[in-house]
This record gives sequence, C-alpha cells and structure tokens, in this order.
Amino acid sequence: MRATNMKKAISKTRLLLAPVVAMFLLLAMAAHAAAPGITGTGTPGAFNLTAQPAYLNQPDGQAVYSWGYGCTTAPAAGVFKPTLSATVTPFCNTMQVPGPTLIVTEGQTITVTLTNGLPTAAGNTSILFPGFTVTSTGGVPGLLTQEAAPAGTVTYSFVASTPGTHAYYSGTQGDLQVEMGLYGAIIVLPSGAPTNGTCPVHNRAAGINPAGNALVATGEGDFRLSPTGAAYHLTQSCYDREYLFQFSEMDPNIHRQALNQVTAKAGCVVTDVTCRLEVPTEPYHPAYFLINGRSMPDDMDPNYAAEYPHQPYNGDPHMHPGELVLLRVIGQGRWQHPFHEHGNHVRILARDGNIILSSTSATQIAGPLLFTTTTTPGVAFDGIFYWTAKGLNWDAYGHHAGTDSYADPLATLPCTPDANGYNTGSLTAVNYYEWCQDHDKPVQQFPFGDVAGNGPITLPDANLFTNGPWYGGSPYLGPDATTRATGCSSNSYTGTTQTSCGQTGSTPPSGTIANSPSTEAGFAFMWHSHNEREITTNNIFPGGMLMMMLVDSREFPIDETN
Repeated sequence: MRATNMKKAISKTRLLLAPVVAMFLLLAMAAHAAAPGITGTGTPGAFNLTAQPAYLNQPDGQAVYSWGYGCTTAPAAGVFKPTLSATVTPFCNTMQVPGPTLIVTEGQTITVTLTNGLPTAAGNTSILFPGFTVTSTGGVPGLLTQEAAPAGTVTYSFVASTPGTHAYYSGTQGDLQVEMGLYGAIIVLPSGAPTNGTCPVHNRAAGINPAGNALVATGEGDFRLSPTGAAYHLTQSCYDREYLFQFSEMDPNIHRQALNQVTAKAGCVVTDVTCRLEVPTEPYHPAYFLINGRSMPDDMDPNYAAEYPHQPYNGDPHMHPGELVLLRVIGQGRWQHPFHEHGNHVRILARDGNIILSSTSATQIAGPLLFTTTTTPGVAFDGIFYWTAKGLNWDAYGHHAGTDSYADPLATLPCTPDANGYNTGSLTAVNYYEWCQDHDKPVQQFPFGDVAGNGPITLPDANLFTNGPWYGGSPYLGPDATTRATGCSSNSYTGTTQTSCGQTGSTPPSGTIANSPSTEAGFAFMWHSHNEREITTNNIFPGGMLMMMLVDSREFPIDETN
C-alpha cells in the first residue's frame, strides 16, 4: 500500500480502538457526504451521460485500464446531494467508477441520454435500469435494449415508480462491460411522508455542552437525502444518516487484454468486421475487491479526493450511538460478497425497492435481521444498522460515581431508562440512548485483575503492552476516555475499595501518532467481507473489501461537509 495513503490514514483521524483488541486497526478520516450524487445534468431528472475509458488507481500502485459512466457536461450548480462545503470540489467526471449516483424522487419522469465514448473496437454500449419500465429512443437495436453505437447516442425514459435503491449497468456484452466498470446506482426518494406516522426528531448532537468538556458538537446539519427522514412510506424506515456501498471485483488480466486489443485496433472503423474486441472473460480470477470503486485503505479517504479523479466515492461510515444508519448496498460484480458489519446485525428493509412486509400487516416491515449481508450481483438492498453499547456489560461512557479528584462532567449524568431500557429523555444528552442497565458498570474492578474480579474484560497490563500506531487504547467513548480508563497518577487501592480518582480499569495511554488522548472520539468496528481472499489487494493483506464503522461520542460533531 502506498506511503501517502498510510500517512493520511495515521495523521487525519481522531478515533479510538474498539473495545475488543483486534488483529490490526487502520485509522481513517471523518466520513464525508453520506451518499453524494447528482439530481440532473441540466434539469432535475434529466441526465446526459457518457461511457469512456480511464485508469483506476489501486493501493498496490497499479493503474488499471477501465471503462465507466460519467457526465458529458458538468452538472448544474446545486444538484449535488447532500450539500458539500466549499473545501471540497464535487464533480461528475467524464468517466467514473461507479458511475454517478442518480438521485431522483418517486413519481418523477427520468431521461438518461447515453453517448458512447468508448474506443471504436469496444463496439456498442447501453444501460439497463432493472425494476423500471423503460422506453428507448434513438440508438440501434441490441439483445436486451437499444444501444449506442460508437460515437452515437441513445435515450432511455422511465418513471421512478417506487422509492428505494436500484442498480444500473451495461446491457451490452455484460460479462466484459460490467467487469470493465460500467455500472452505477439510482436512489429514489419517497414523494411523501410515511403513511403510518412521522419520523421522530432528527437525532443530531446539536447543543451538547456538558460542563468541562472542551470538545462540543455545535450541530451537524441534516444530511439525509430523504426530506421526510424515511427511506420508504413507513416509519420503520426512518433513519438518521445514510451510506451507499457498491461492491464489485476486478480481474486485471481481463483489463490488460482489453487495453492491448484496443491499442492494437486503434483507428479502426465500425464498418471493418475485424474492428471488435475478443477478450475472454473466463477463467475469472479477480485480484481487486472494491467498495465504491476503491480498495482499502483508499476507500477511507474522502469523497472527491484529488488522488482518485475517476473514483469519487469513499466507503467510510460514521455514526453516534443510538442513530439509525441506512445502508444502501448493491452487488455490482459477478461474485456474491458475504459482507459482515461488526457491532450489530442489519435489519433488511427492502430489496431492489421492494419493501419486505409482514404477511399480516401492511404497515409492518418484516425483513430479516442478518449477521452477514450477502450482496448478490445486480441486486440492491436497503437495511438499518444501529449501535448503542448494549451487550458490552460495561459503561461505554466511563461514568464513575462517588468522590473523585478528577472532575469528569459525565459523572453526574443520569441514565433514566425508557420502556425499552434506554436513556432517551433528552436528545442533547451526551449519553442519549445509553443502555441504562450498564450505567456505572466498570470494565473490570481493578487494574490487572481478571474477569472474575467483577468486570467482563481483562485489560492488558500497561507495563507489558506497547502502544503502537494503530492502537487507540481506551474502552470508553468521548474526549476524556483516556483519563477515565487509566485514572490519575495518585490511584491507590485498599482492599476492595478504590480510594482516589474513582477510576476503574487501566489501559496503556491511548494517544496515537497524531492524536493526543484529549482529542479522540470513539470506537472503530471493522466492516469487511467474510470471504478471506476479498480482504486482500492483489493477494496482499490487508486490503480489498474492508472499511471501518466509526462510532463517535456525541460530544464530537461528525462533519459530513468537508
């Protein structure tokens, strides 16, 4: 992996290690716009796209010849969703992988005009829009749809009939053209509020200011694409933030052969019967496994990072405890990908925009709760993920009751359980959605003790454990996590009573190369493919389909705009 990316991964992060000691931990920047895309390249719902070649950067230093969809002209101002800050220049390049995410509204009439900018020898190309009734004008007849001949155009029209996440991809010689990168996503937003109620107040960290905390969230804005806060027309699909992940793989041998033949046939004309590619796509041996067109660690760099001009979308989910995170996932390659989201299961809402309802109730979503979300080629699903620290059996916020010489503002925070056992009385509380049954529970009773010593975790001996660049160190959330974990220098213990500082547990100092213990935020849960070869890049581990879900304490704003 490249030193530049490794350096960024170390220096531009503010997270702590998850409470479980992992084999390794790569640090990442804060996530950016959750599901960036375009609403049109002229008027809303009208998209002028092109198919063109370019090279995709990979963490092993390779630049892989590929094809992708892009925009023939820059989108009009204001069509990017969510709104990004001026510190980032969003774009729709003339070629990108995945193609631009098309963000539309239910009931809207959509037109997509495709220009074939591929090399002449590549032949015709097209786009399929599964799940929609499509009419085509122009172009030439193809096996599955009307196609754009080299340098030609074709226009597709359809009504975005139902909300949800959908794939689009080439319908011409799909074994080659989809492999080369001709695929993208459509997000259809619901046209109205849920029919069975309204979504609750948006769960943002605005206004949190516990006395003594230096880092305070002053408001993060609302970056949900849906104006109603729901993905569908039911309240069970309400969410707080969203991310789009498109999983695919690449066999570099196919791409090399395509490049060699395109180069050899440069300048050929359509009427020449030899002006065509004969690229075998079997046997299939992918070496690159991609999330949104990037491999780890590149997928944890920002959206629209300058070093990936044709791979604009990242894979870096981010949340606060208790938030409902909408995952929009599409299988865009040839293989199934068994993807595991550490930290909790995922509740499936719908597949290809088809909401999964109970057989006895038209207002009850009944999708499965999955430990591993298998992505199927050409199929999309929407699901909800959340994390609250329930089940850890210790207080993730590091409260400590009693007399302390360390003034921790969290020590005075109450935890009043609601009917479900969570602290939901105040949206502005730092410990909003804390699992109250674990309030004040220590990780372990004393330093260097064991699980039998009244705690679920045996922490490492600070005298024996070396703090490295990938280890955050603290089992607690928030900017005071290190102090809560290690206590002050005057800690002393008498029998079964800790007589000073009130701290329980001990870990090594939790600063990393660039982060002091006072500026760290939360936990990192590794999200990755359960097919082991898919967490490598060209057979080098770690890489491939791997990213981190970053869970920040609510003192920290999650900046989706920079």
